[in-house]
Amino acid sequence: MLIQLKNLTKTYQYHDGIINAVDNLSLDIPKGSFVTITGASGSGKTTLLLILGGLLRPTSGKMSYNGSEINLHNDDNLANFRSKHVGFVMQSFALVPYLTAIENIMIALNVKGNNTTENRKRALELLEWVGLEDRTTHYPKELSAGQQQRVAIARALANKPDLLLADEPTGNLDPGLSEEILGILKEINLKQKTTVVMVTHSPMAAEFGDTKIQLKDGKLHNLDSNGIKLNMKVLIN
Repeated sequence: MLIQLKNLTKTYQYHDGIINAVDNLSLDIPKGSFVTITGASGSGKTTLLLILGGLLRPTSGKMSYNGSEINLHNDDNLANFRSKHVGFVMQSFALVPYLTAIENIMIALNVKGNNTTENRKRALELLEWVGLEDRTTHYPKELSAGQQQRVAIARALANKPDLLLADEPTGNLDPGLSEEILGILKEINLKQKTTVVMVTHSPMAAEFGDTKIQLKDGKLHNLDSNGIKLNMKVLIN
């Protein structure tokens, strides 16, 4: 099992009270699965994704990754966990505007301290894989929205992560480009055996998952699963 969540809660204190963004959630995610998470705004989708990526600590409960309890790690170990195991794809692409396509990918590789020749070779391979080998020296402003997202996906794959987290990756794209990007994510999942967890508002995008989770008020509200185990006590109708 790649990820195990047990009684996970994330609480925020506001001036008018306490909100449980994630509320006593238990969930197992197998290696190589494609999980889609849907739900209304404020349902806890992005909070859950940030916890899975080691960017946010839960208030209580446990998160284990390959048997290691991630939430007990210090900040340095969490950063190391993210750099080795997790790739992120965001709705806004988050490309560095003054770097070319290939440089945007190489900057992720530089974190590991590889030499420039190796970095460039890996970045070129990734650009070719997403069909942008003829856009290596283009800046983000010179690329279409779909091309920018493909560069962002290539960057997320730079360090060969086990886990790819995507937060509304098609939110800024038209339906045709959305299907193209979703197809790339599905291919990553099937061919590279990368576990993908994707937050989306789109029913069409959610169908790309082999397991579909819906959140409501931080709880698992609905589930269509082909193998993910969860604590049924947290389900509500």
